[in-house]
Amino acid sequence: MKILIRDILAVLPDGAGVCSVGIEDGIITAVDHIPQEFSPDKTIFGSGKLLIPGLINAHTHAYMTIFRNCADDLKFNDWLFGRIMPLEDKLTPEDCYWGSLLGIMEMLGTGTTTYNDMYIFADASARAAQEAGMRAVLSRGLVGGRDNAEGGRKRLDEAFAEIKKWKGAENLSFMLAPHAPYTCDDSYQKEVAAEAKRLGVGIHTHVSESQTEMDTIKEKYGCTPPELFDKTGLLTGKTVAAHGVYLTDSDIELLAARGVSLATNPVSNLKLANGIAPIPKLLKAGVNVALGTDSSGSNNALNMFRELGLLTLLHKGITGDPQCVSAREGLDIATKNGAKALGLENLGEIKAGMKADLAILDLDRPNMQPLNDPVAALAYSANGSEVETVLAGGRLVMENRIFTTIDKEKVLYEVNKVCERIGTR
Repeated sequence: MKILIRDILAVLPDGAGVCSVGIEDGIITAVDHIPQEFSPDKTIFGSGKLLIPGLINAHTHAYMTIFRNCADDLKFNDWLFGRIMPLEDKLTPEDCYWGSLLGIMEMLGTGTTTYNDMYIFADASARAAQEAGMRAVLSRGLVGGRDNAEGGRKRLDEAFAEIKKWKGAENLSFMLAPHAPYTCDDSYQKEVAAEAKRLGVGIHTHVSESQTEMDTIKEKYGCTPPELFDKTGLLTGKTVAAHGVYLTDSDIELLAARGVSLATNPVSNLKLANGIAPIPKLLKAGVNVALGTDSSGSNNALNMFRELGLLTLLHKGITGDPQCVSAREGLDIATKNGAKALGLENLGEIKAGMKADLAILDLDRPNMQPLNDPVAALAYSANGSEVETVLAGGRLVMENRIFTTIDKEKVLYEVNKVCERIGTR
C-alpha cells in the first residue's frame, strides 16, 4: 500500500520542519521530495499535526496490565514475591493474551510502535502482537538452576518452540530472557548464554534493580550482578539489561566494554522505591541507553511519554545540571537508541529507507501551544493523549484514535473477567 503524509510538521534526524512523507510497502521511500510519479492509495493531510518516529518501549511485561492498580505501595520483595508471583500462578495463557492486547492498545494509543516483552507463557504475546500488527521483540522469561534443572530446561524448550513457530513473521523477533541473577543461578546463566549464542539471538534480563538483589548476589557470588553476568557470558553486544539502578563505576565501564544496552525504567524504579539509575554516567561512558516502562504492575502505565518526561527532568534535578539529558537526547533514547538496543535495523528515525513506524500527534491542544520547539514539547508538554494516528510497518493500526486491528470493547470485557476470577478487584 502507498501512503502519502502531506505537508506535516515532522521531527527529523537534523531538526523539525514541514515536509511530505511517502510510504510504500511499509518503508519510507521519500521525505520532502516526493517523486512526481508517486501515486498514493491513501493521503493523510498534516495540517495542525506533528509526525514523530514511533516510540520504542525497550523493557516491559505487557500481560501484566491485568495487575494494574492492585499491587501498590509495597516494598520490592513484598510486591514481587508476596503479591505478583502468587497472582501469576492463577493466570492461563489466554489470560496473558488478553492482558497483552490491552497493553498493546495502551502503547499504540500513546505512540509506541515497538515493545520488548518478557512474559510467562509462550505464544500469548506473539499472538497478540501479530494480530494487532505491532512490532515486538519477544522473550519467554526463564527461571532455573541446579535446584530447578527440570523447570529451567522446560522453559528453554518452550522458548525454542516459540522462536521456531513464529520464524518469518516480519514484525516479530526474539531474545532469550534469563529473568534475573537471583532467579537464575550461575550454571543456568551459562546454559542460557550458550543457547543464545547458538541461536544468534540477544539476551533480555533484569540487573541491579534493588538493594536486596545487590546484597544477595554479593553474599552468594562475591561480586556485583553485572560482574556475575560477565562471568557467565550474559553480557554481550546483544544484551538488553533493564533497570541498572545500583551500578558501580566499574559496572558501568564493564557494560560499555561489552556493548550492553541499558533499558532505564524511571517510573517503576521510583514507585518501588528502588532508586534512580545513573543515566548521565552511563551516557558519558558510551553505554547505549534505551527507555522502557516496565510493567503496569509496577508503573502503572505503559505510556512512554510519561517516561520521557521523567527521564528528561529527573536527572536535571539530582545533578543540578539543567542541560543533563536534554529533550533531544531523551527523544533519541526513546526511539533510535531503543532500535539499536533491540537489534532492529532501519527503525527509529524519519528518513528514506527506514521502516514506516510512525505516530501522528494532534497539535490542537492547549498544552501543545504555542509550539515554539516541537522536540521540547514532546519531552516537557506532551502526555500521550495527543496521539491521533499510528502506523506500524506502514499499516494504519490506529486512525483518528480508533484501533483498526483490535476490538477494544472485547479486550476490556475479557480482561475484566480475568480480574474477577483471580481476585484483583
